[in-house]
Amino acid sequence: MKKYKTKMGNTVYRLLSGRSNSYLITAPEYNILVDTGVSSSYKKLLSSMNSLELNNNGIDFLILTHTHYDHCQSAAIIKQDQQCKIIFSENDYIFVKQGYTPLPEGTNPISKIISALGNKILWKRCCYKPFVGDVLIKDYYDFENLDSIIRIIKTEGHSAGSISIIVDNEIAIVGDAMFGVYKNSVFPPFADNPKELIKSWTILLNTGCEIFLPGHGDKILRGLLMKDFEKYSNIQAIK
Repeated sequence: MKKYKTKMGNTVYRLLSGRSNSYLITAPEYNILVDTGVSSSYKKLLSSMNSLELNNNGIDFLILTHTHYDHCQSAAIIKQDQQCKIIFSENDYIFVKQGYTPLPEGTNPISKIISALGNKILWKRCCYKPFVGDVLIKDYYDFENLDSIIRIIKTEGHSAGSISIIVDNEIAIVGDAMFGVYKNSVFPPFADNPKELIKSWTILLNTGCEIFLPGHGDKILRGLLMKDFEKYSNIQAIK
């Protein structure tokens, strides 16, 4: 299990990897789970959590970077089992009520086809059990009573409901705002609004974070993000 520790002493664990990542932030007062992966990974997620000695012996908050099925398919059962509060963007409220968030548009010819087919033919596989949110994010949210800096910021682009979690201004958990799958690029294959995505990269770079933990793939270092930002900052280059 990979882990990342900030200078202020908070730790971020990667509980799930492979198809989708899930992370756990352990802070003095709270345990914060970020994303759940798909339902078939739930047992593995529990096993990873149980292998850690958590403060308060459970999850206090579940933050969803967005509500595409591969990030939230186990949210309902986790809320039931852990009695935790669920946090996500207010822009995803209507989708969570129905248990389906439309797949994002593709950013290249192949992903455009995948997106179109997914929404028309495979959408039933992309559903999830509806759940209730406790905190709906508009622009930002700061956790109170923490001996650290943990906050949530809006990072639209991949979807209108995309948010990121900033830990001590050192580590950002970014969902699908960028991908860690490709060696020389972080630009995601799916994004509803590439222009907003690049704006969100600006916001993330301005946090000062050096490590960015994506929803898919391995960690992304600041240098690679800056390289892609310079490449795509002229949005006319994105077709």
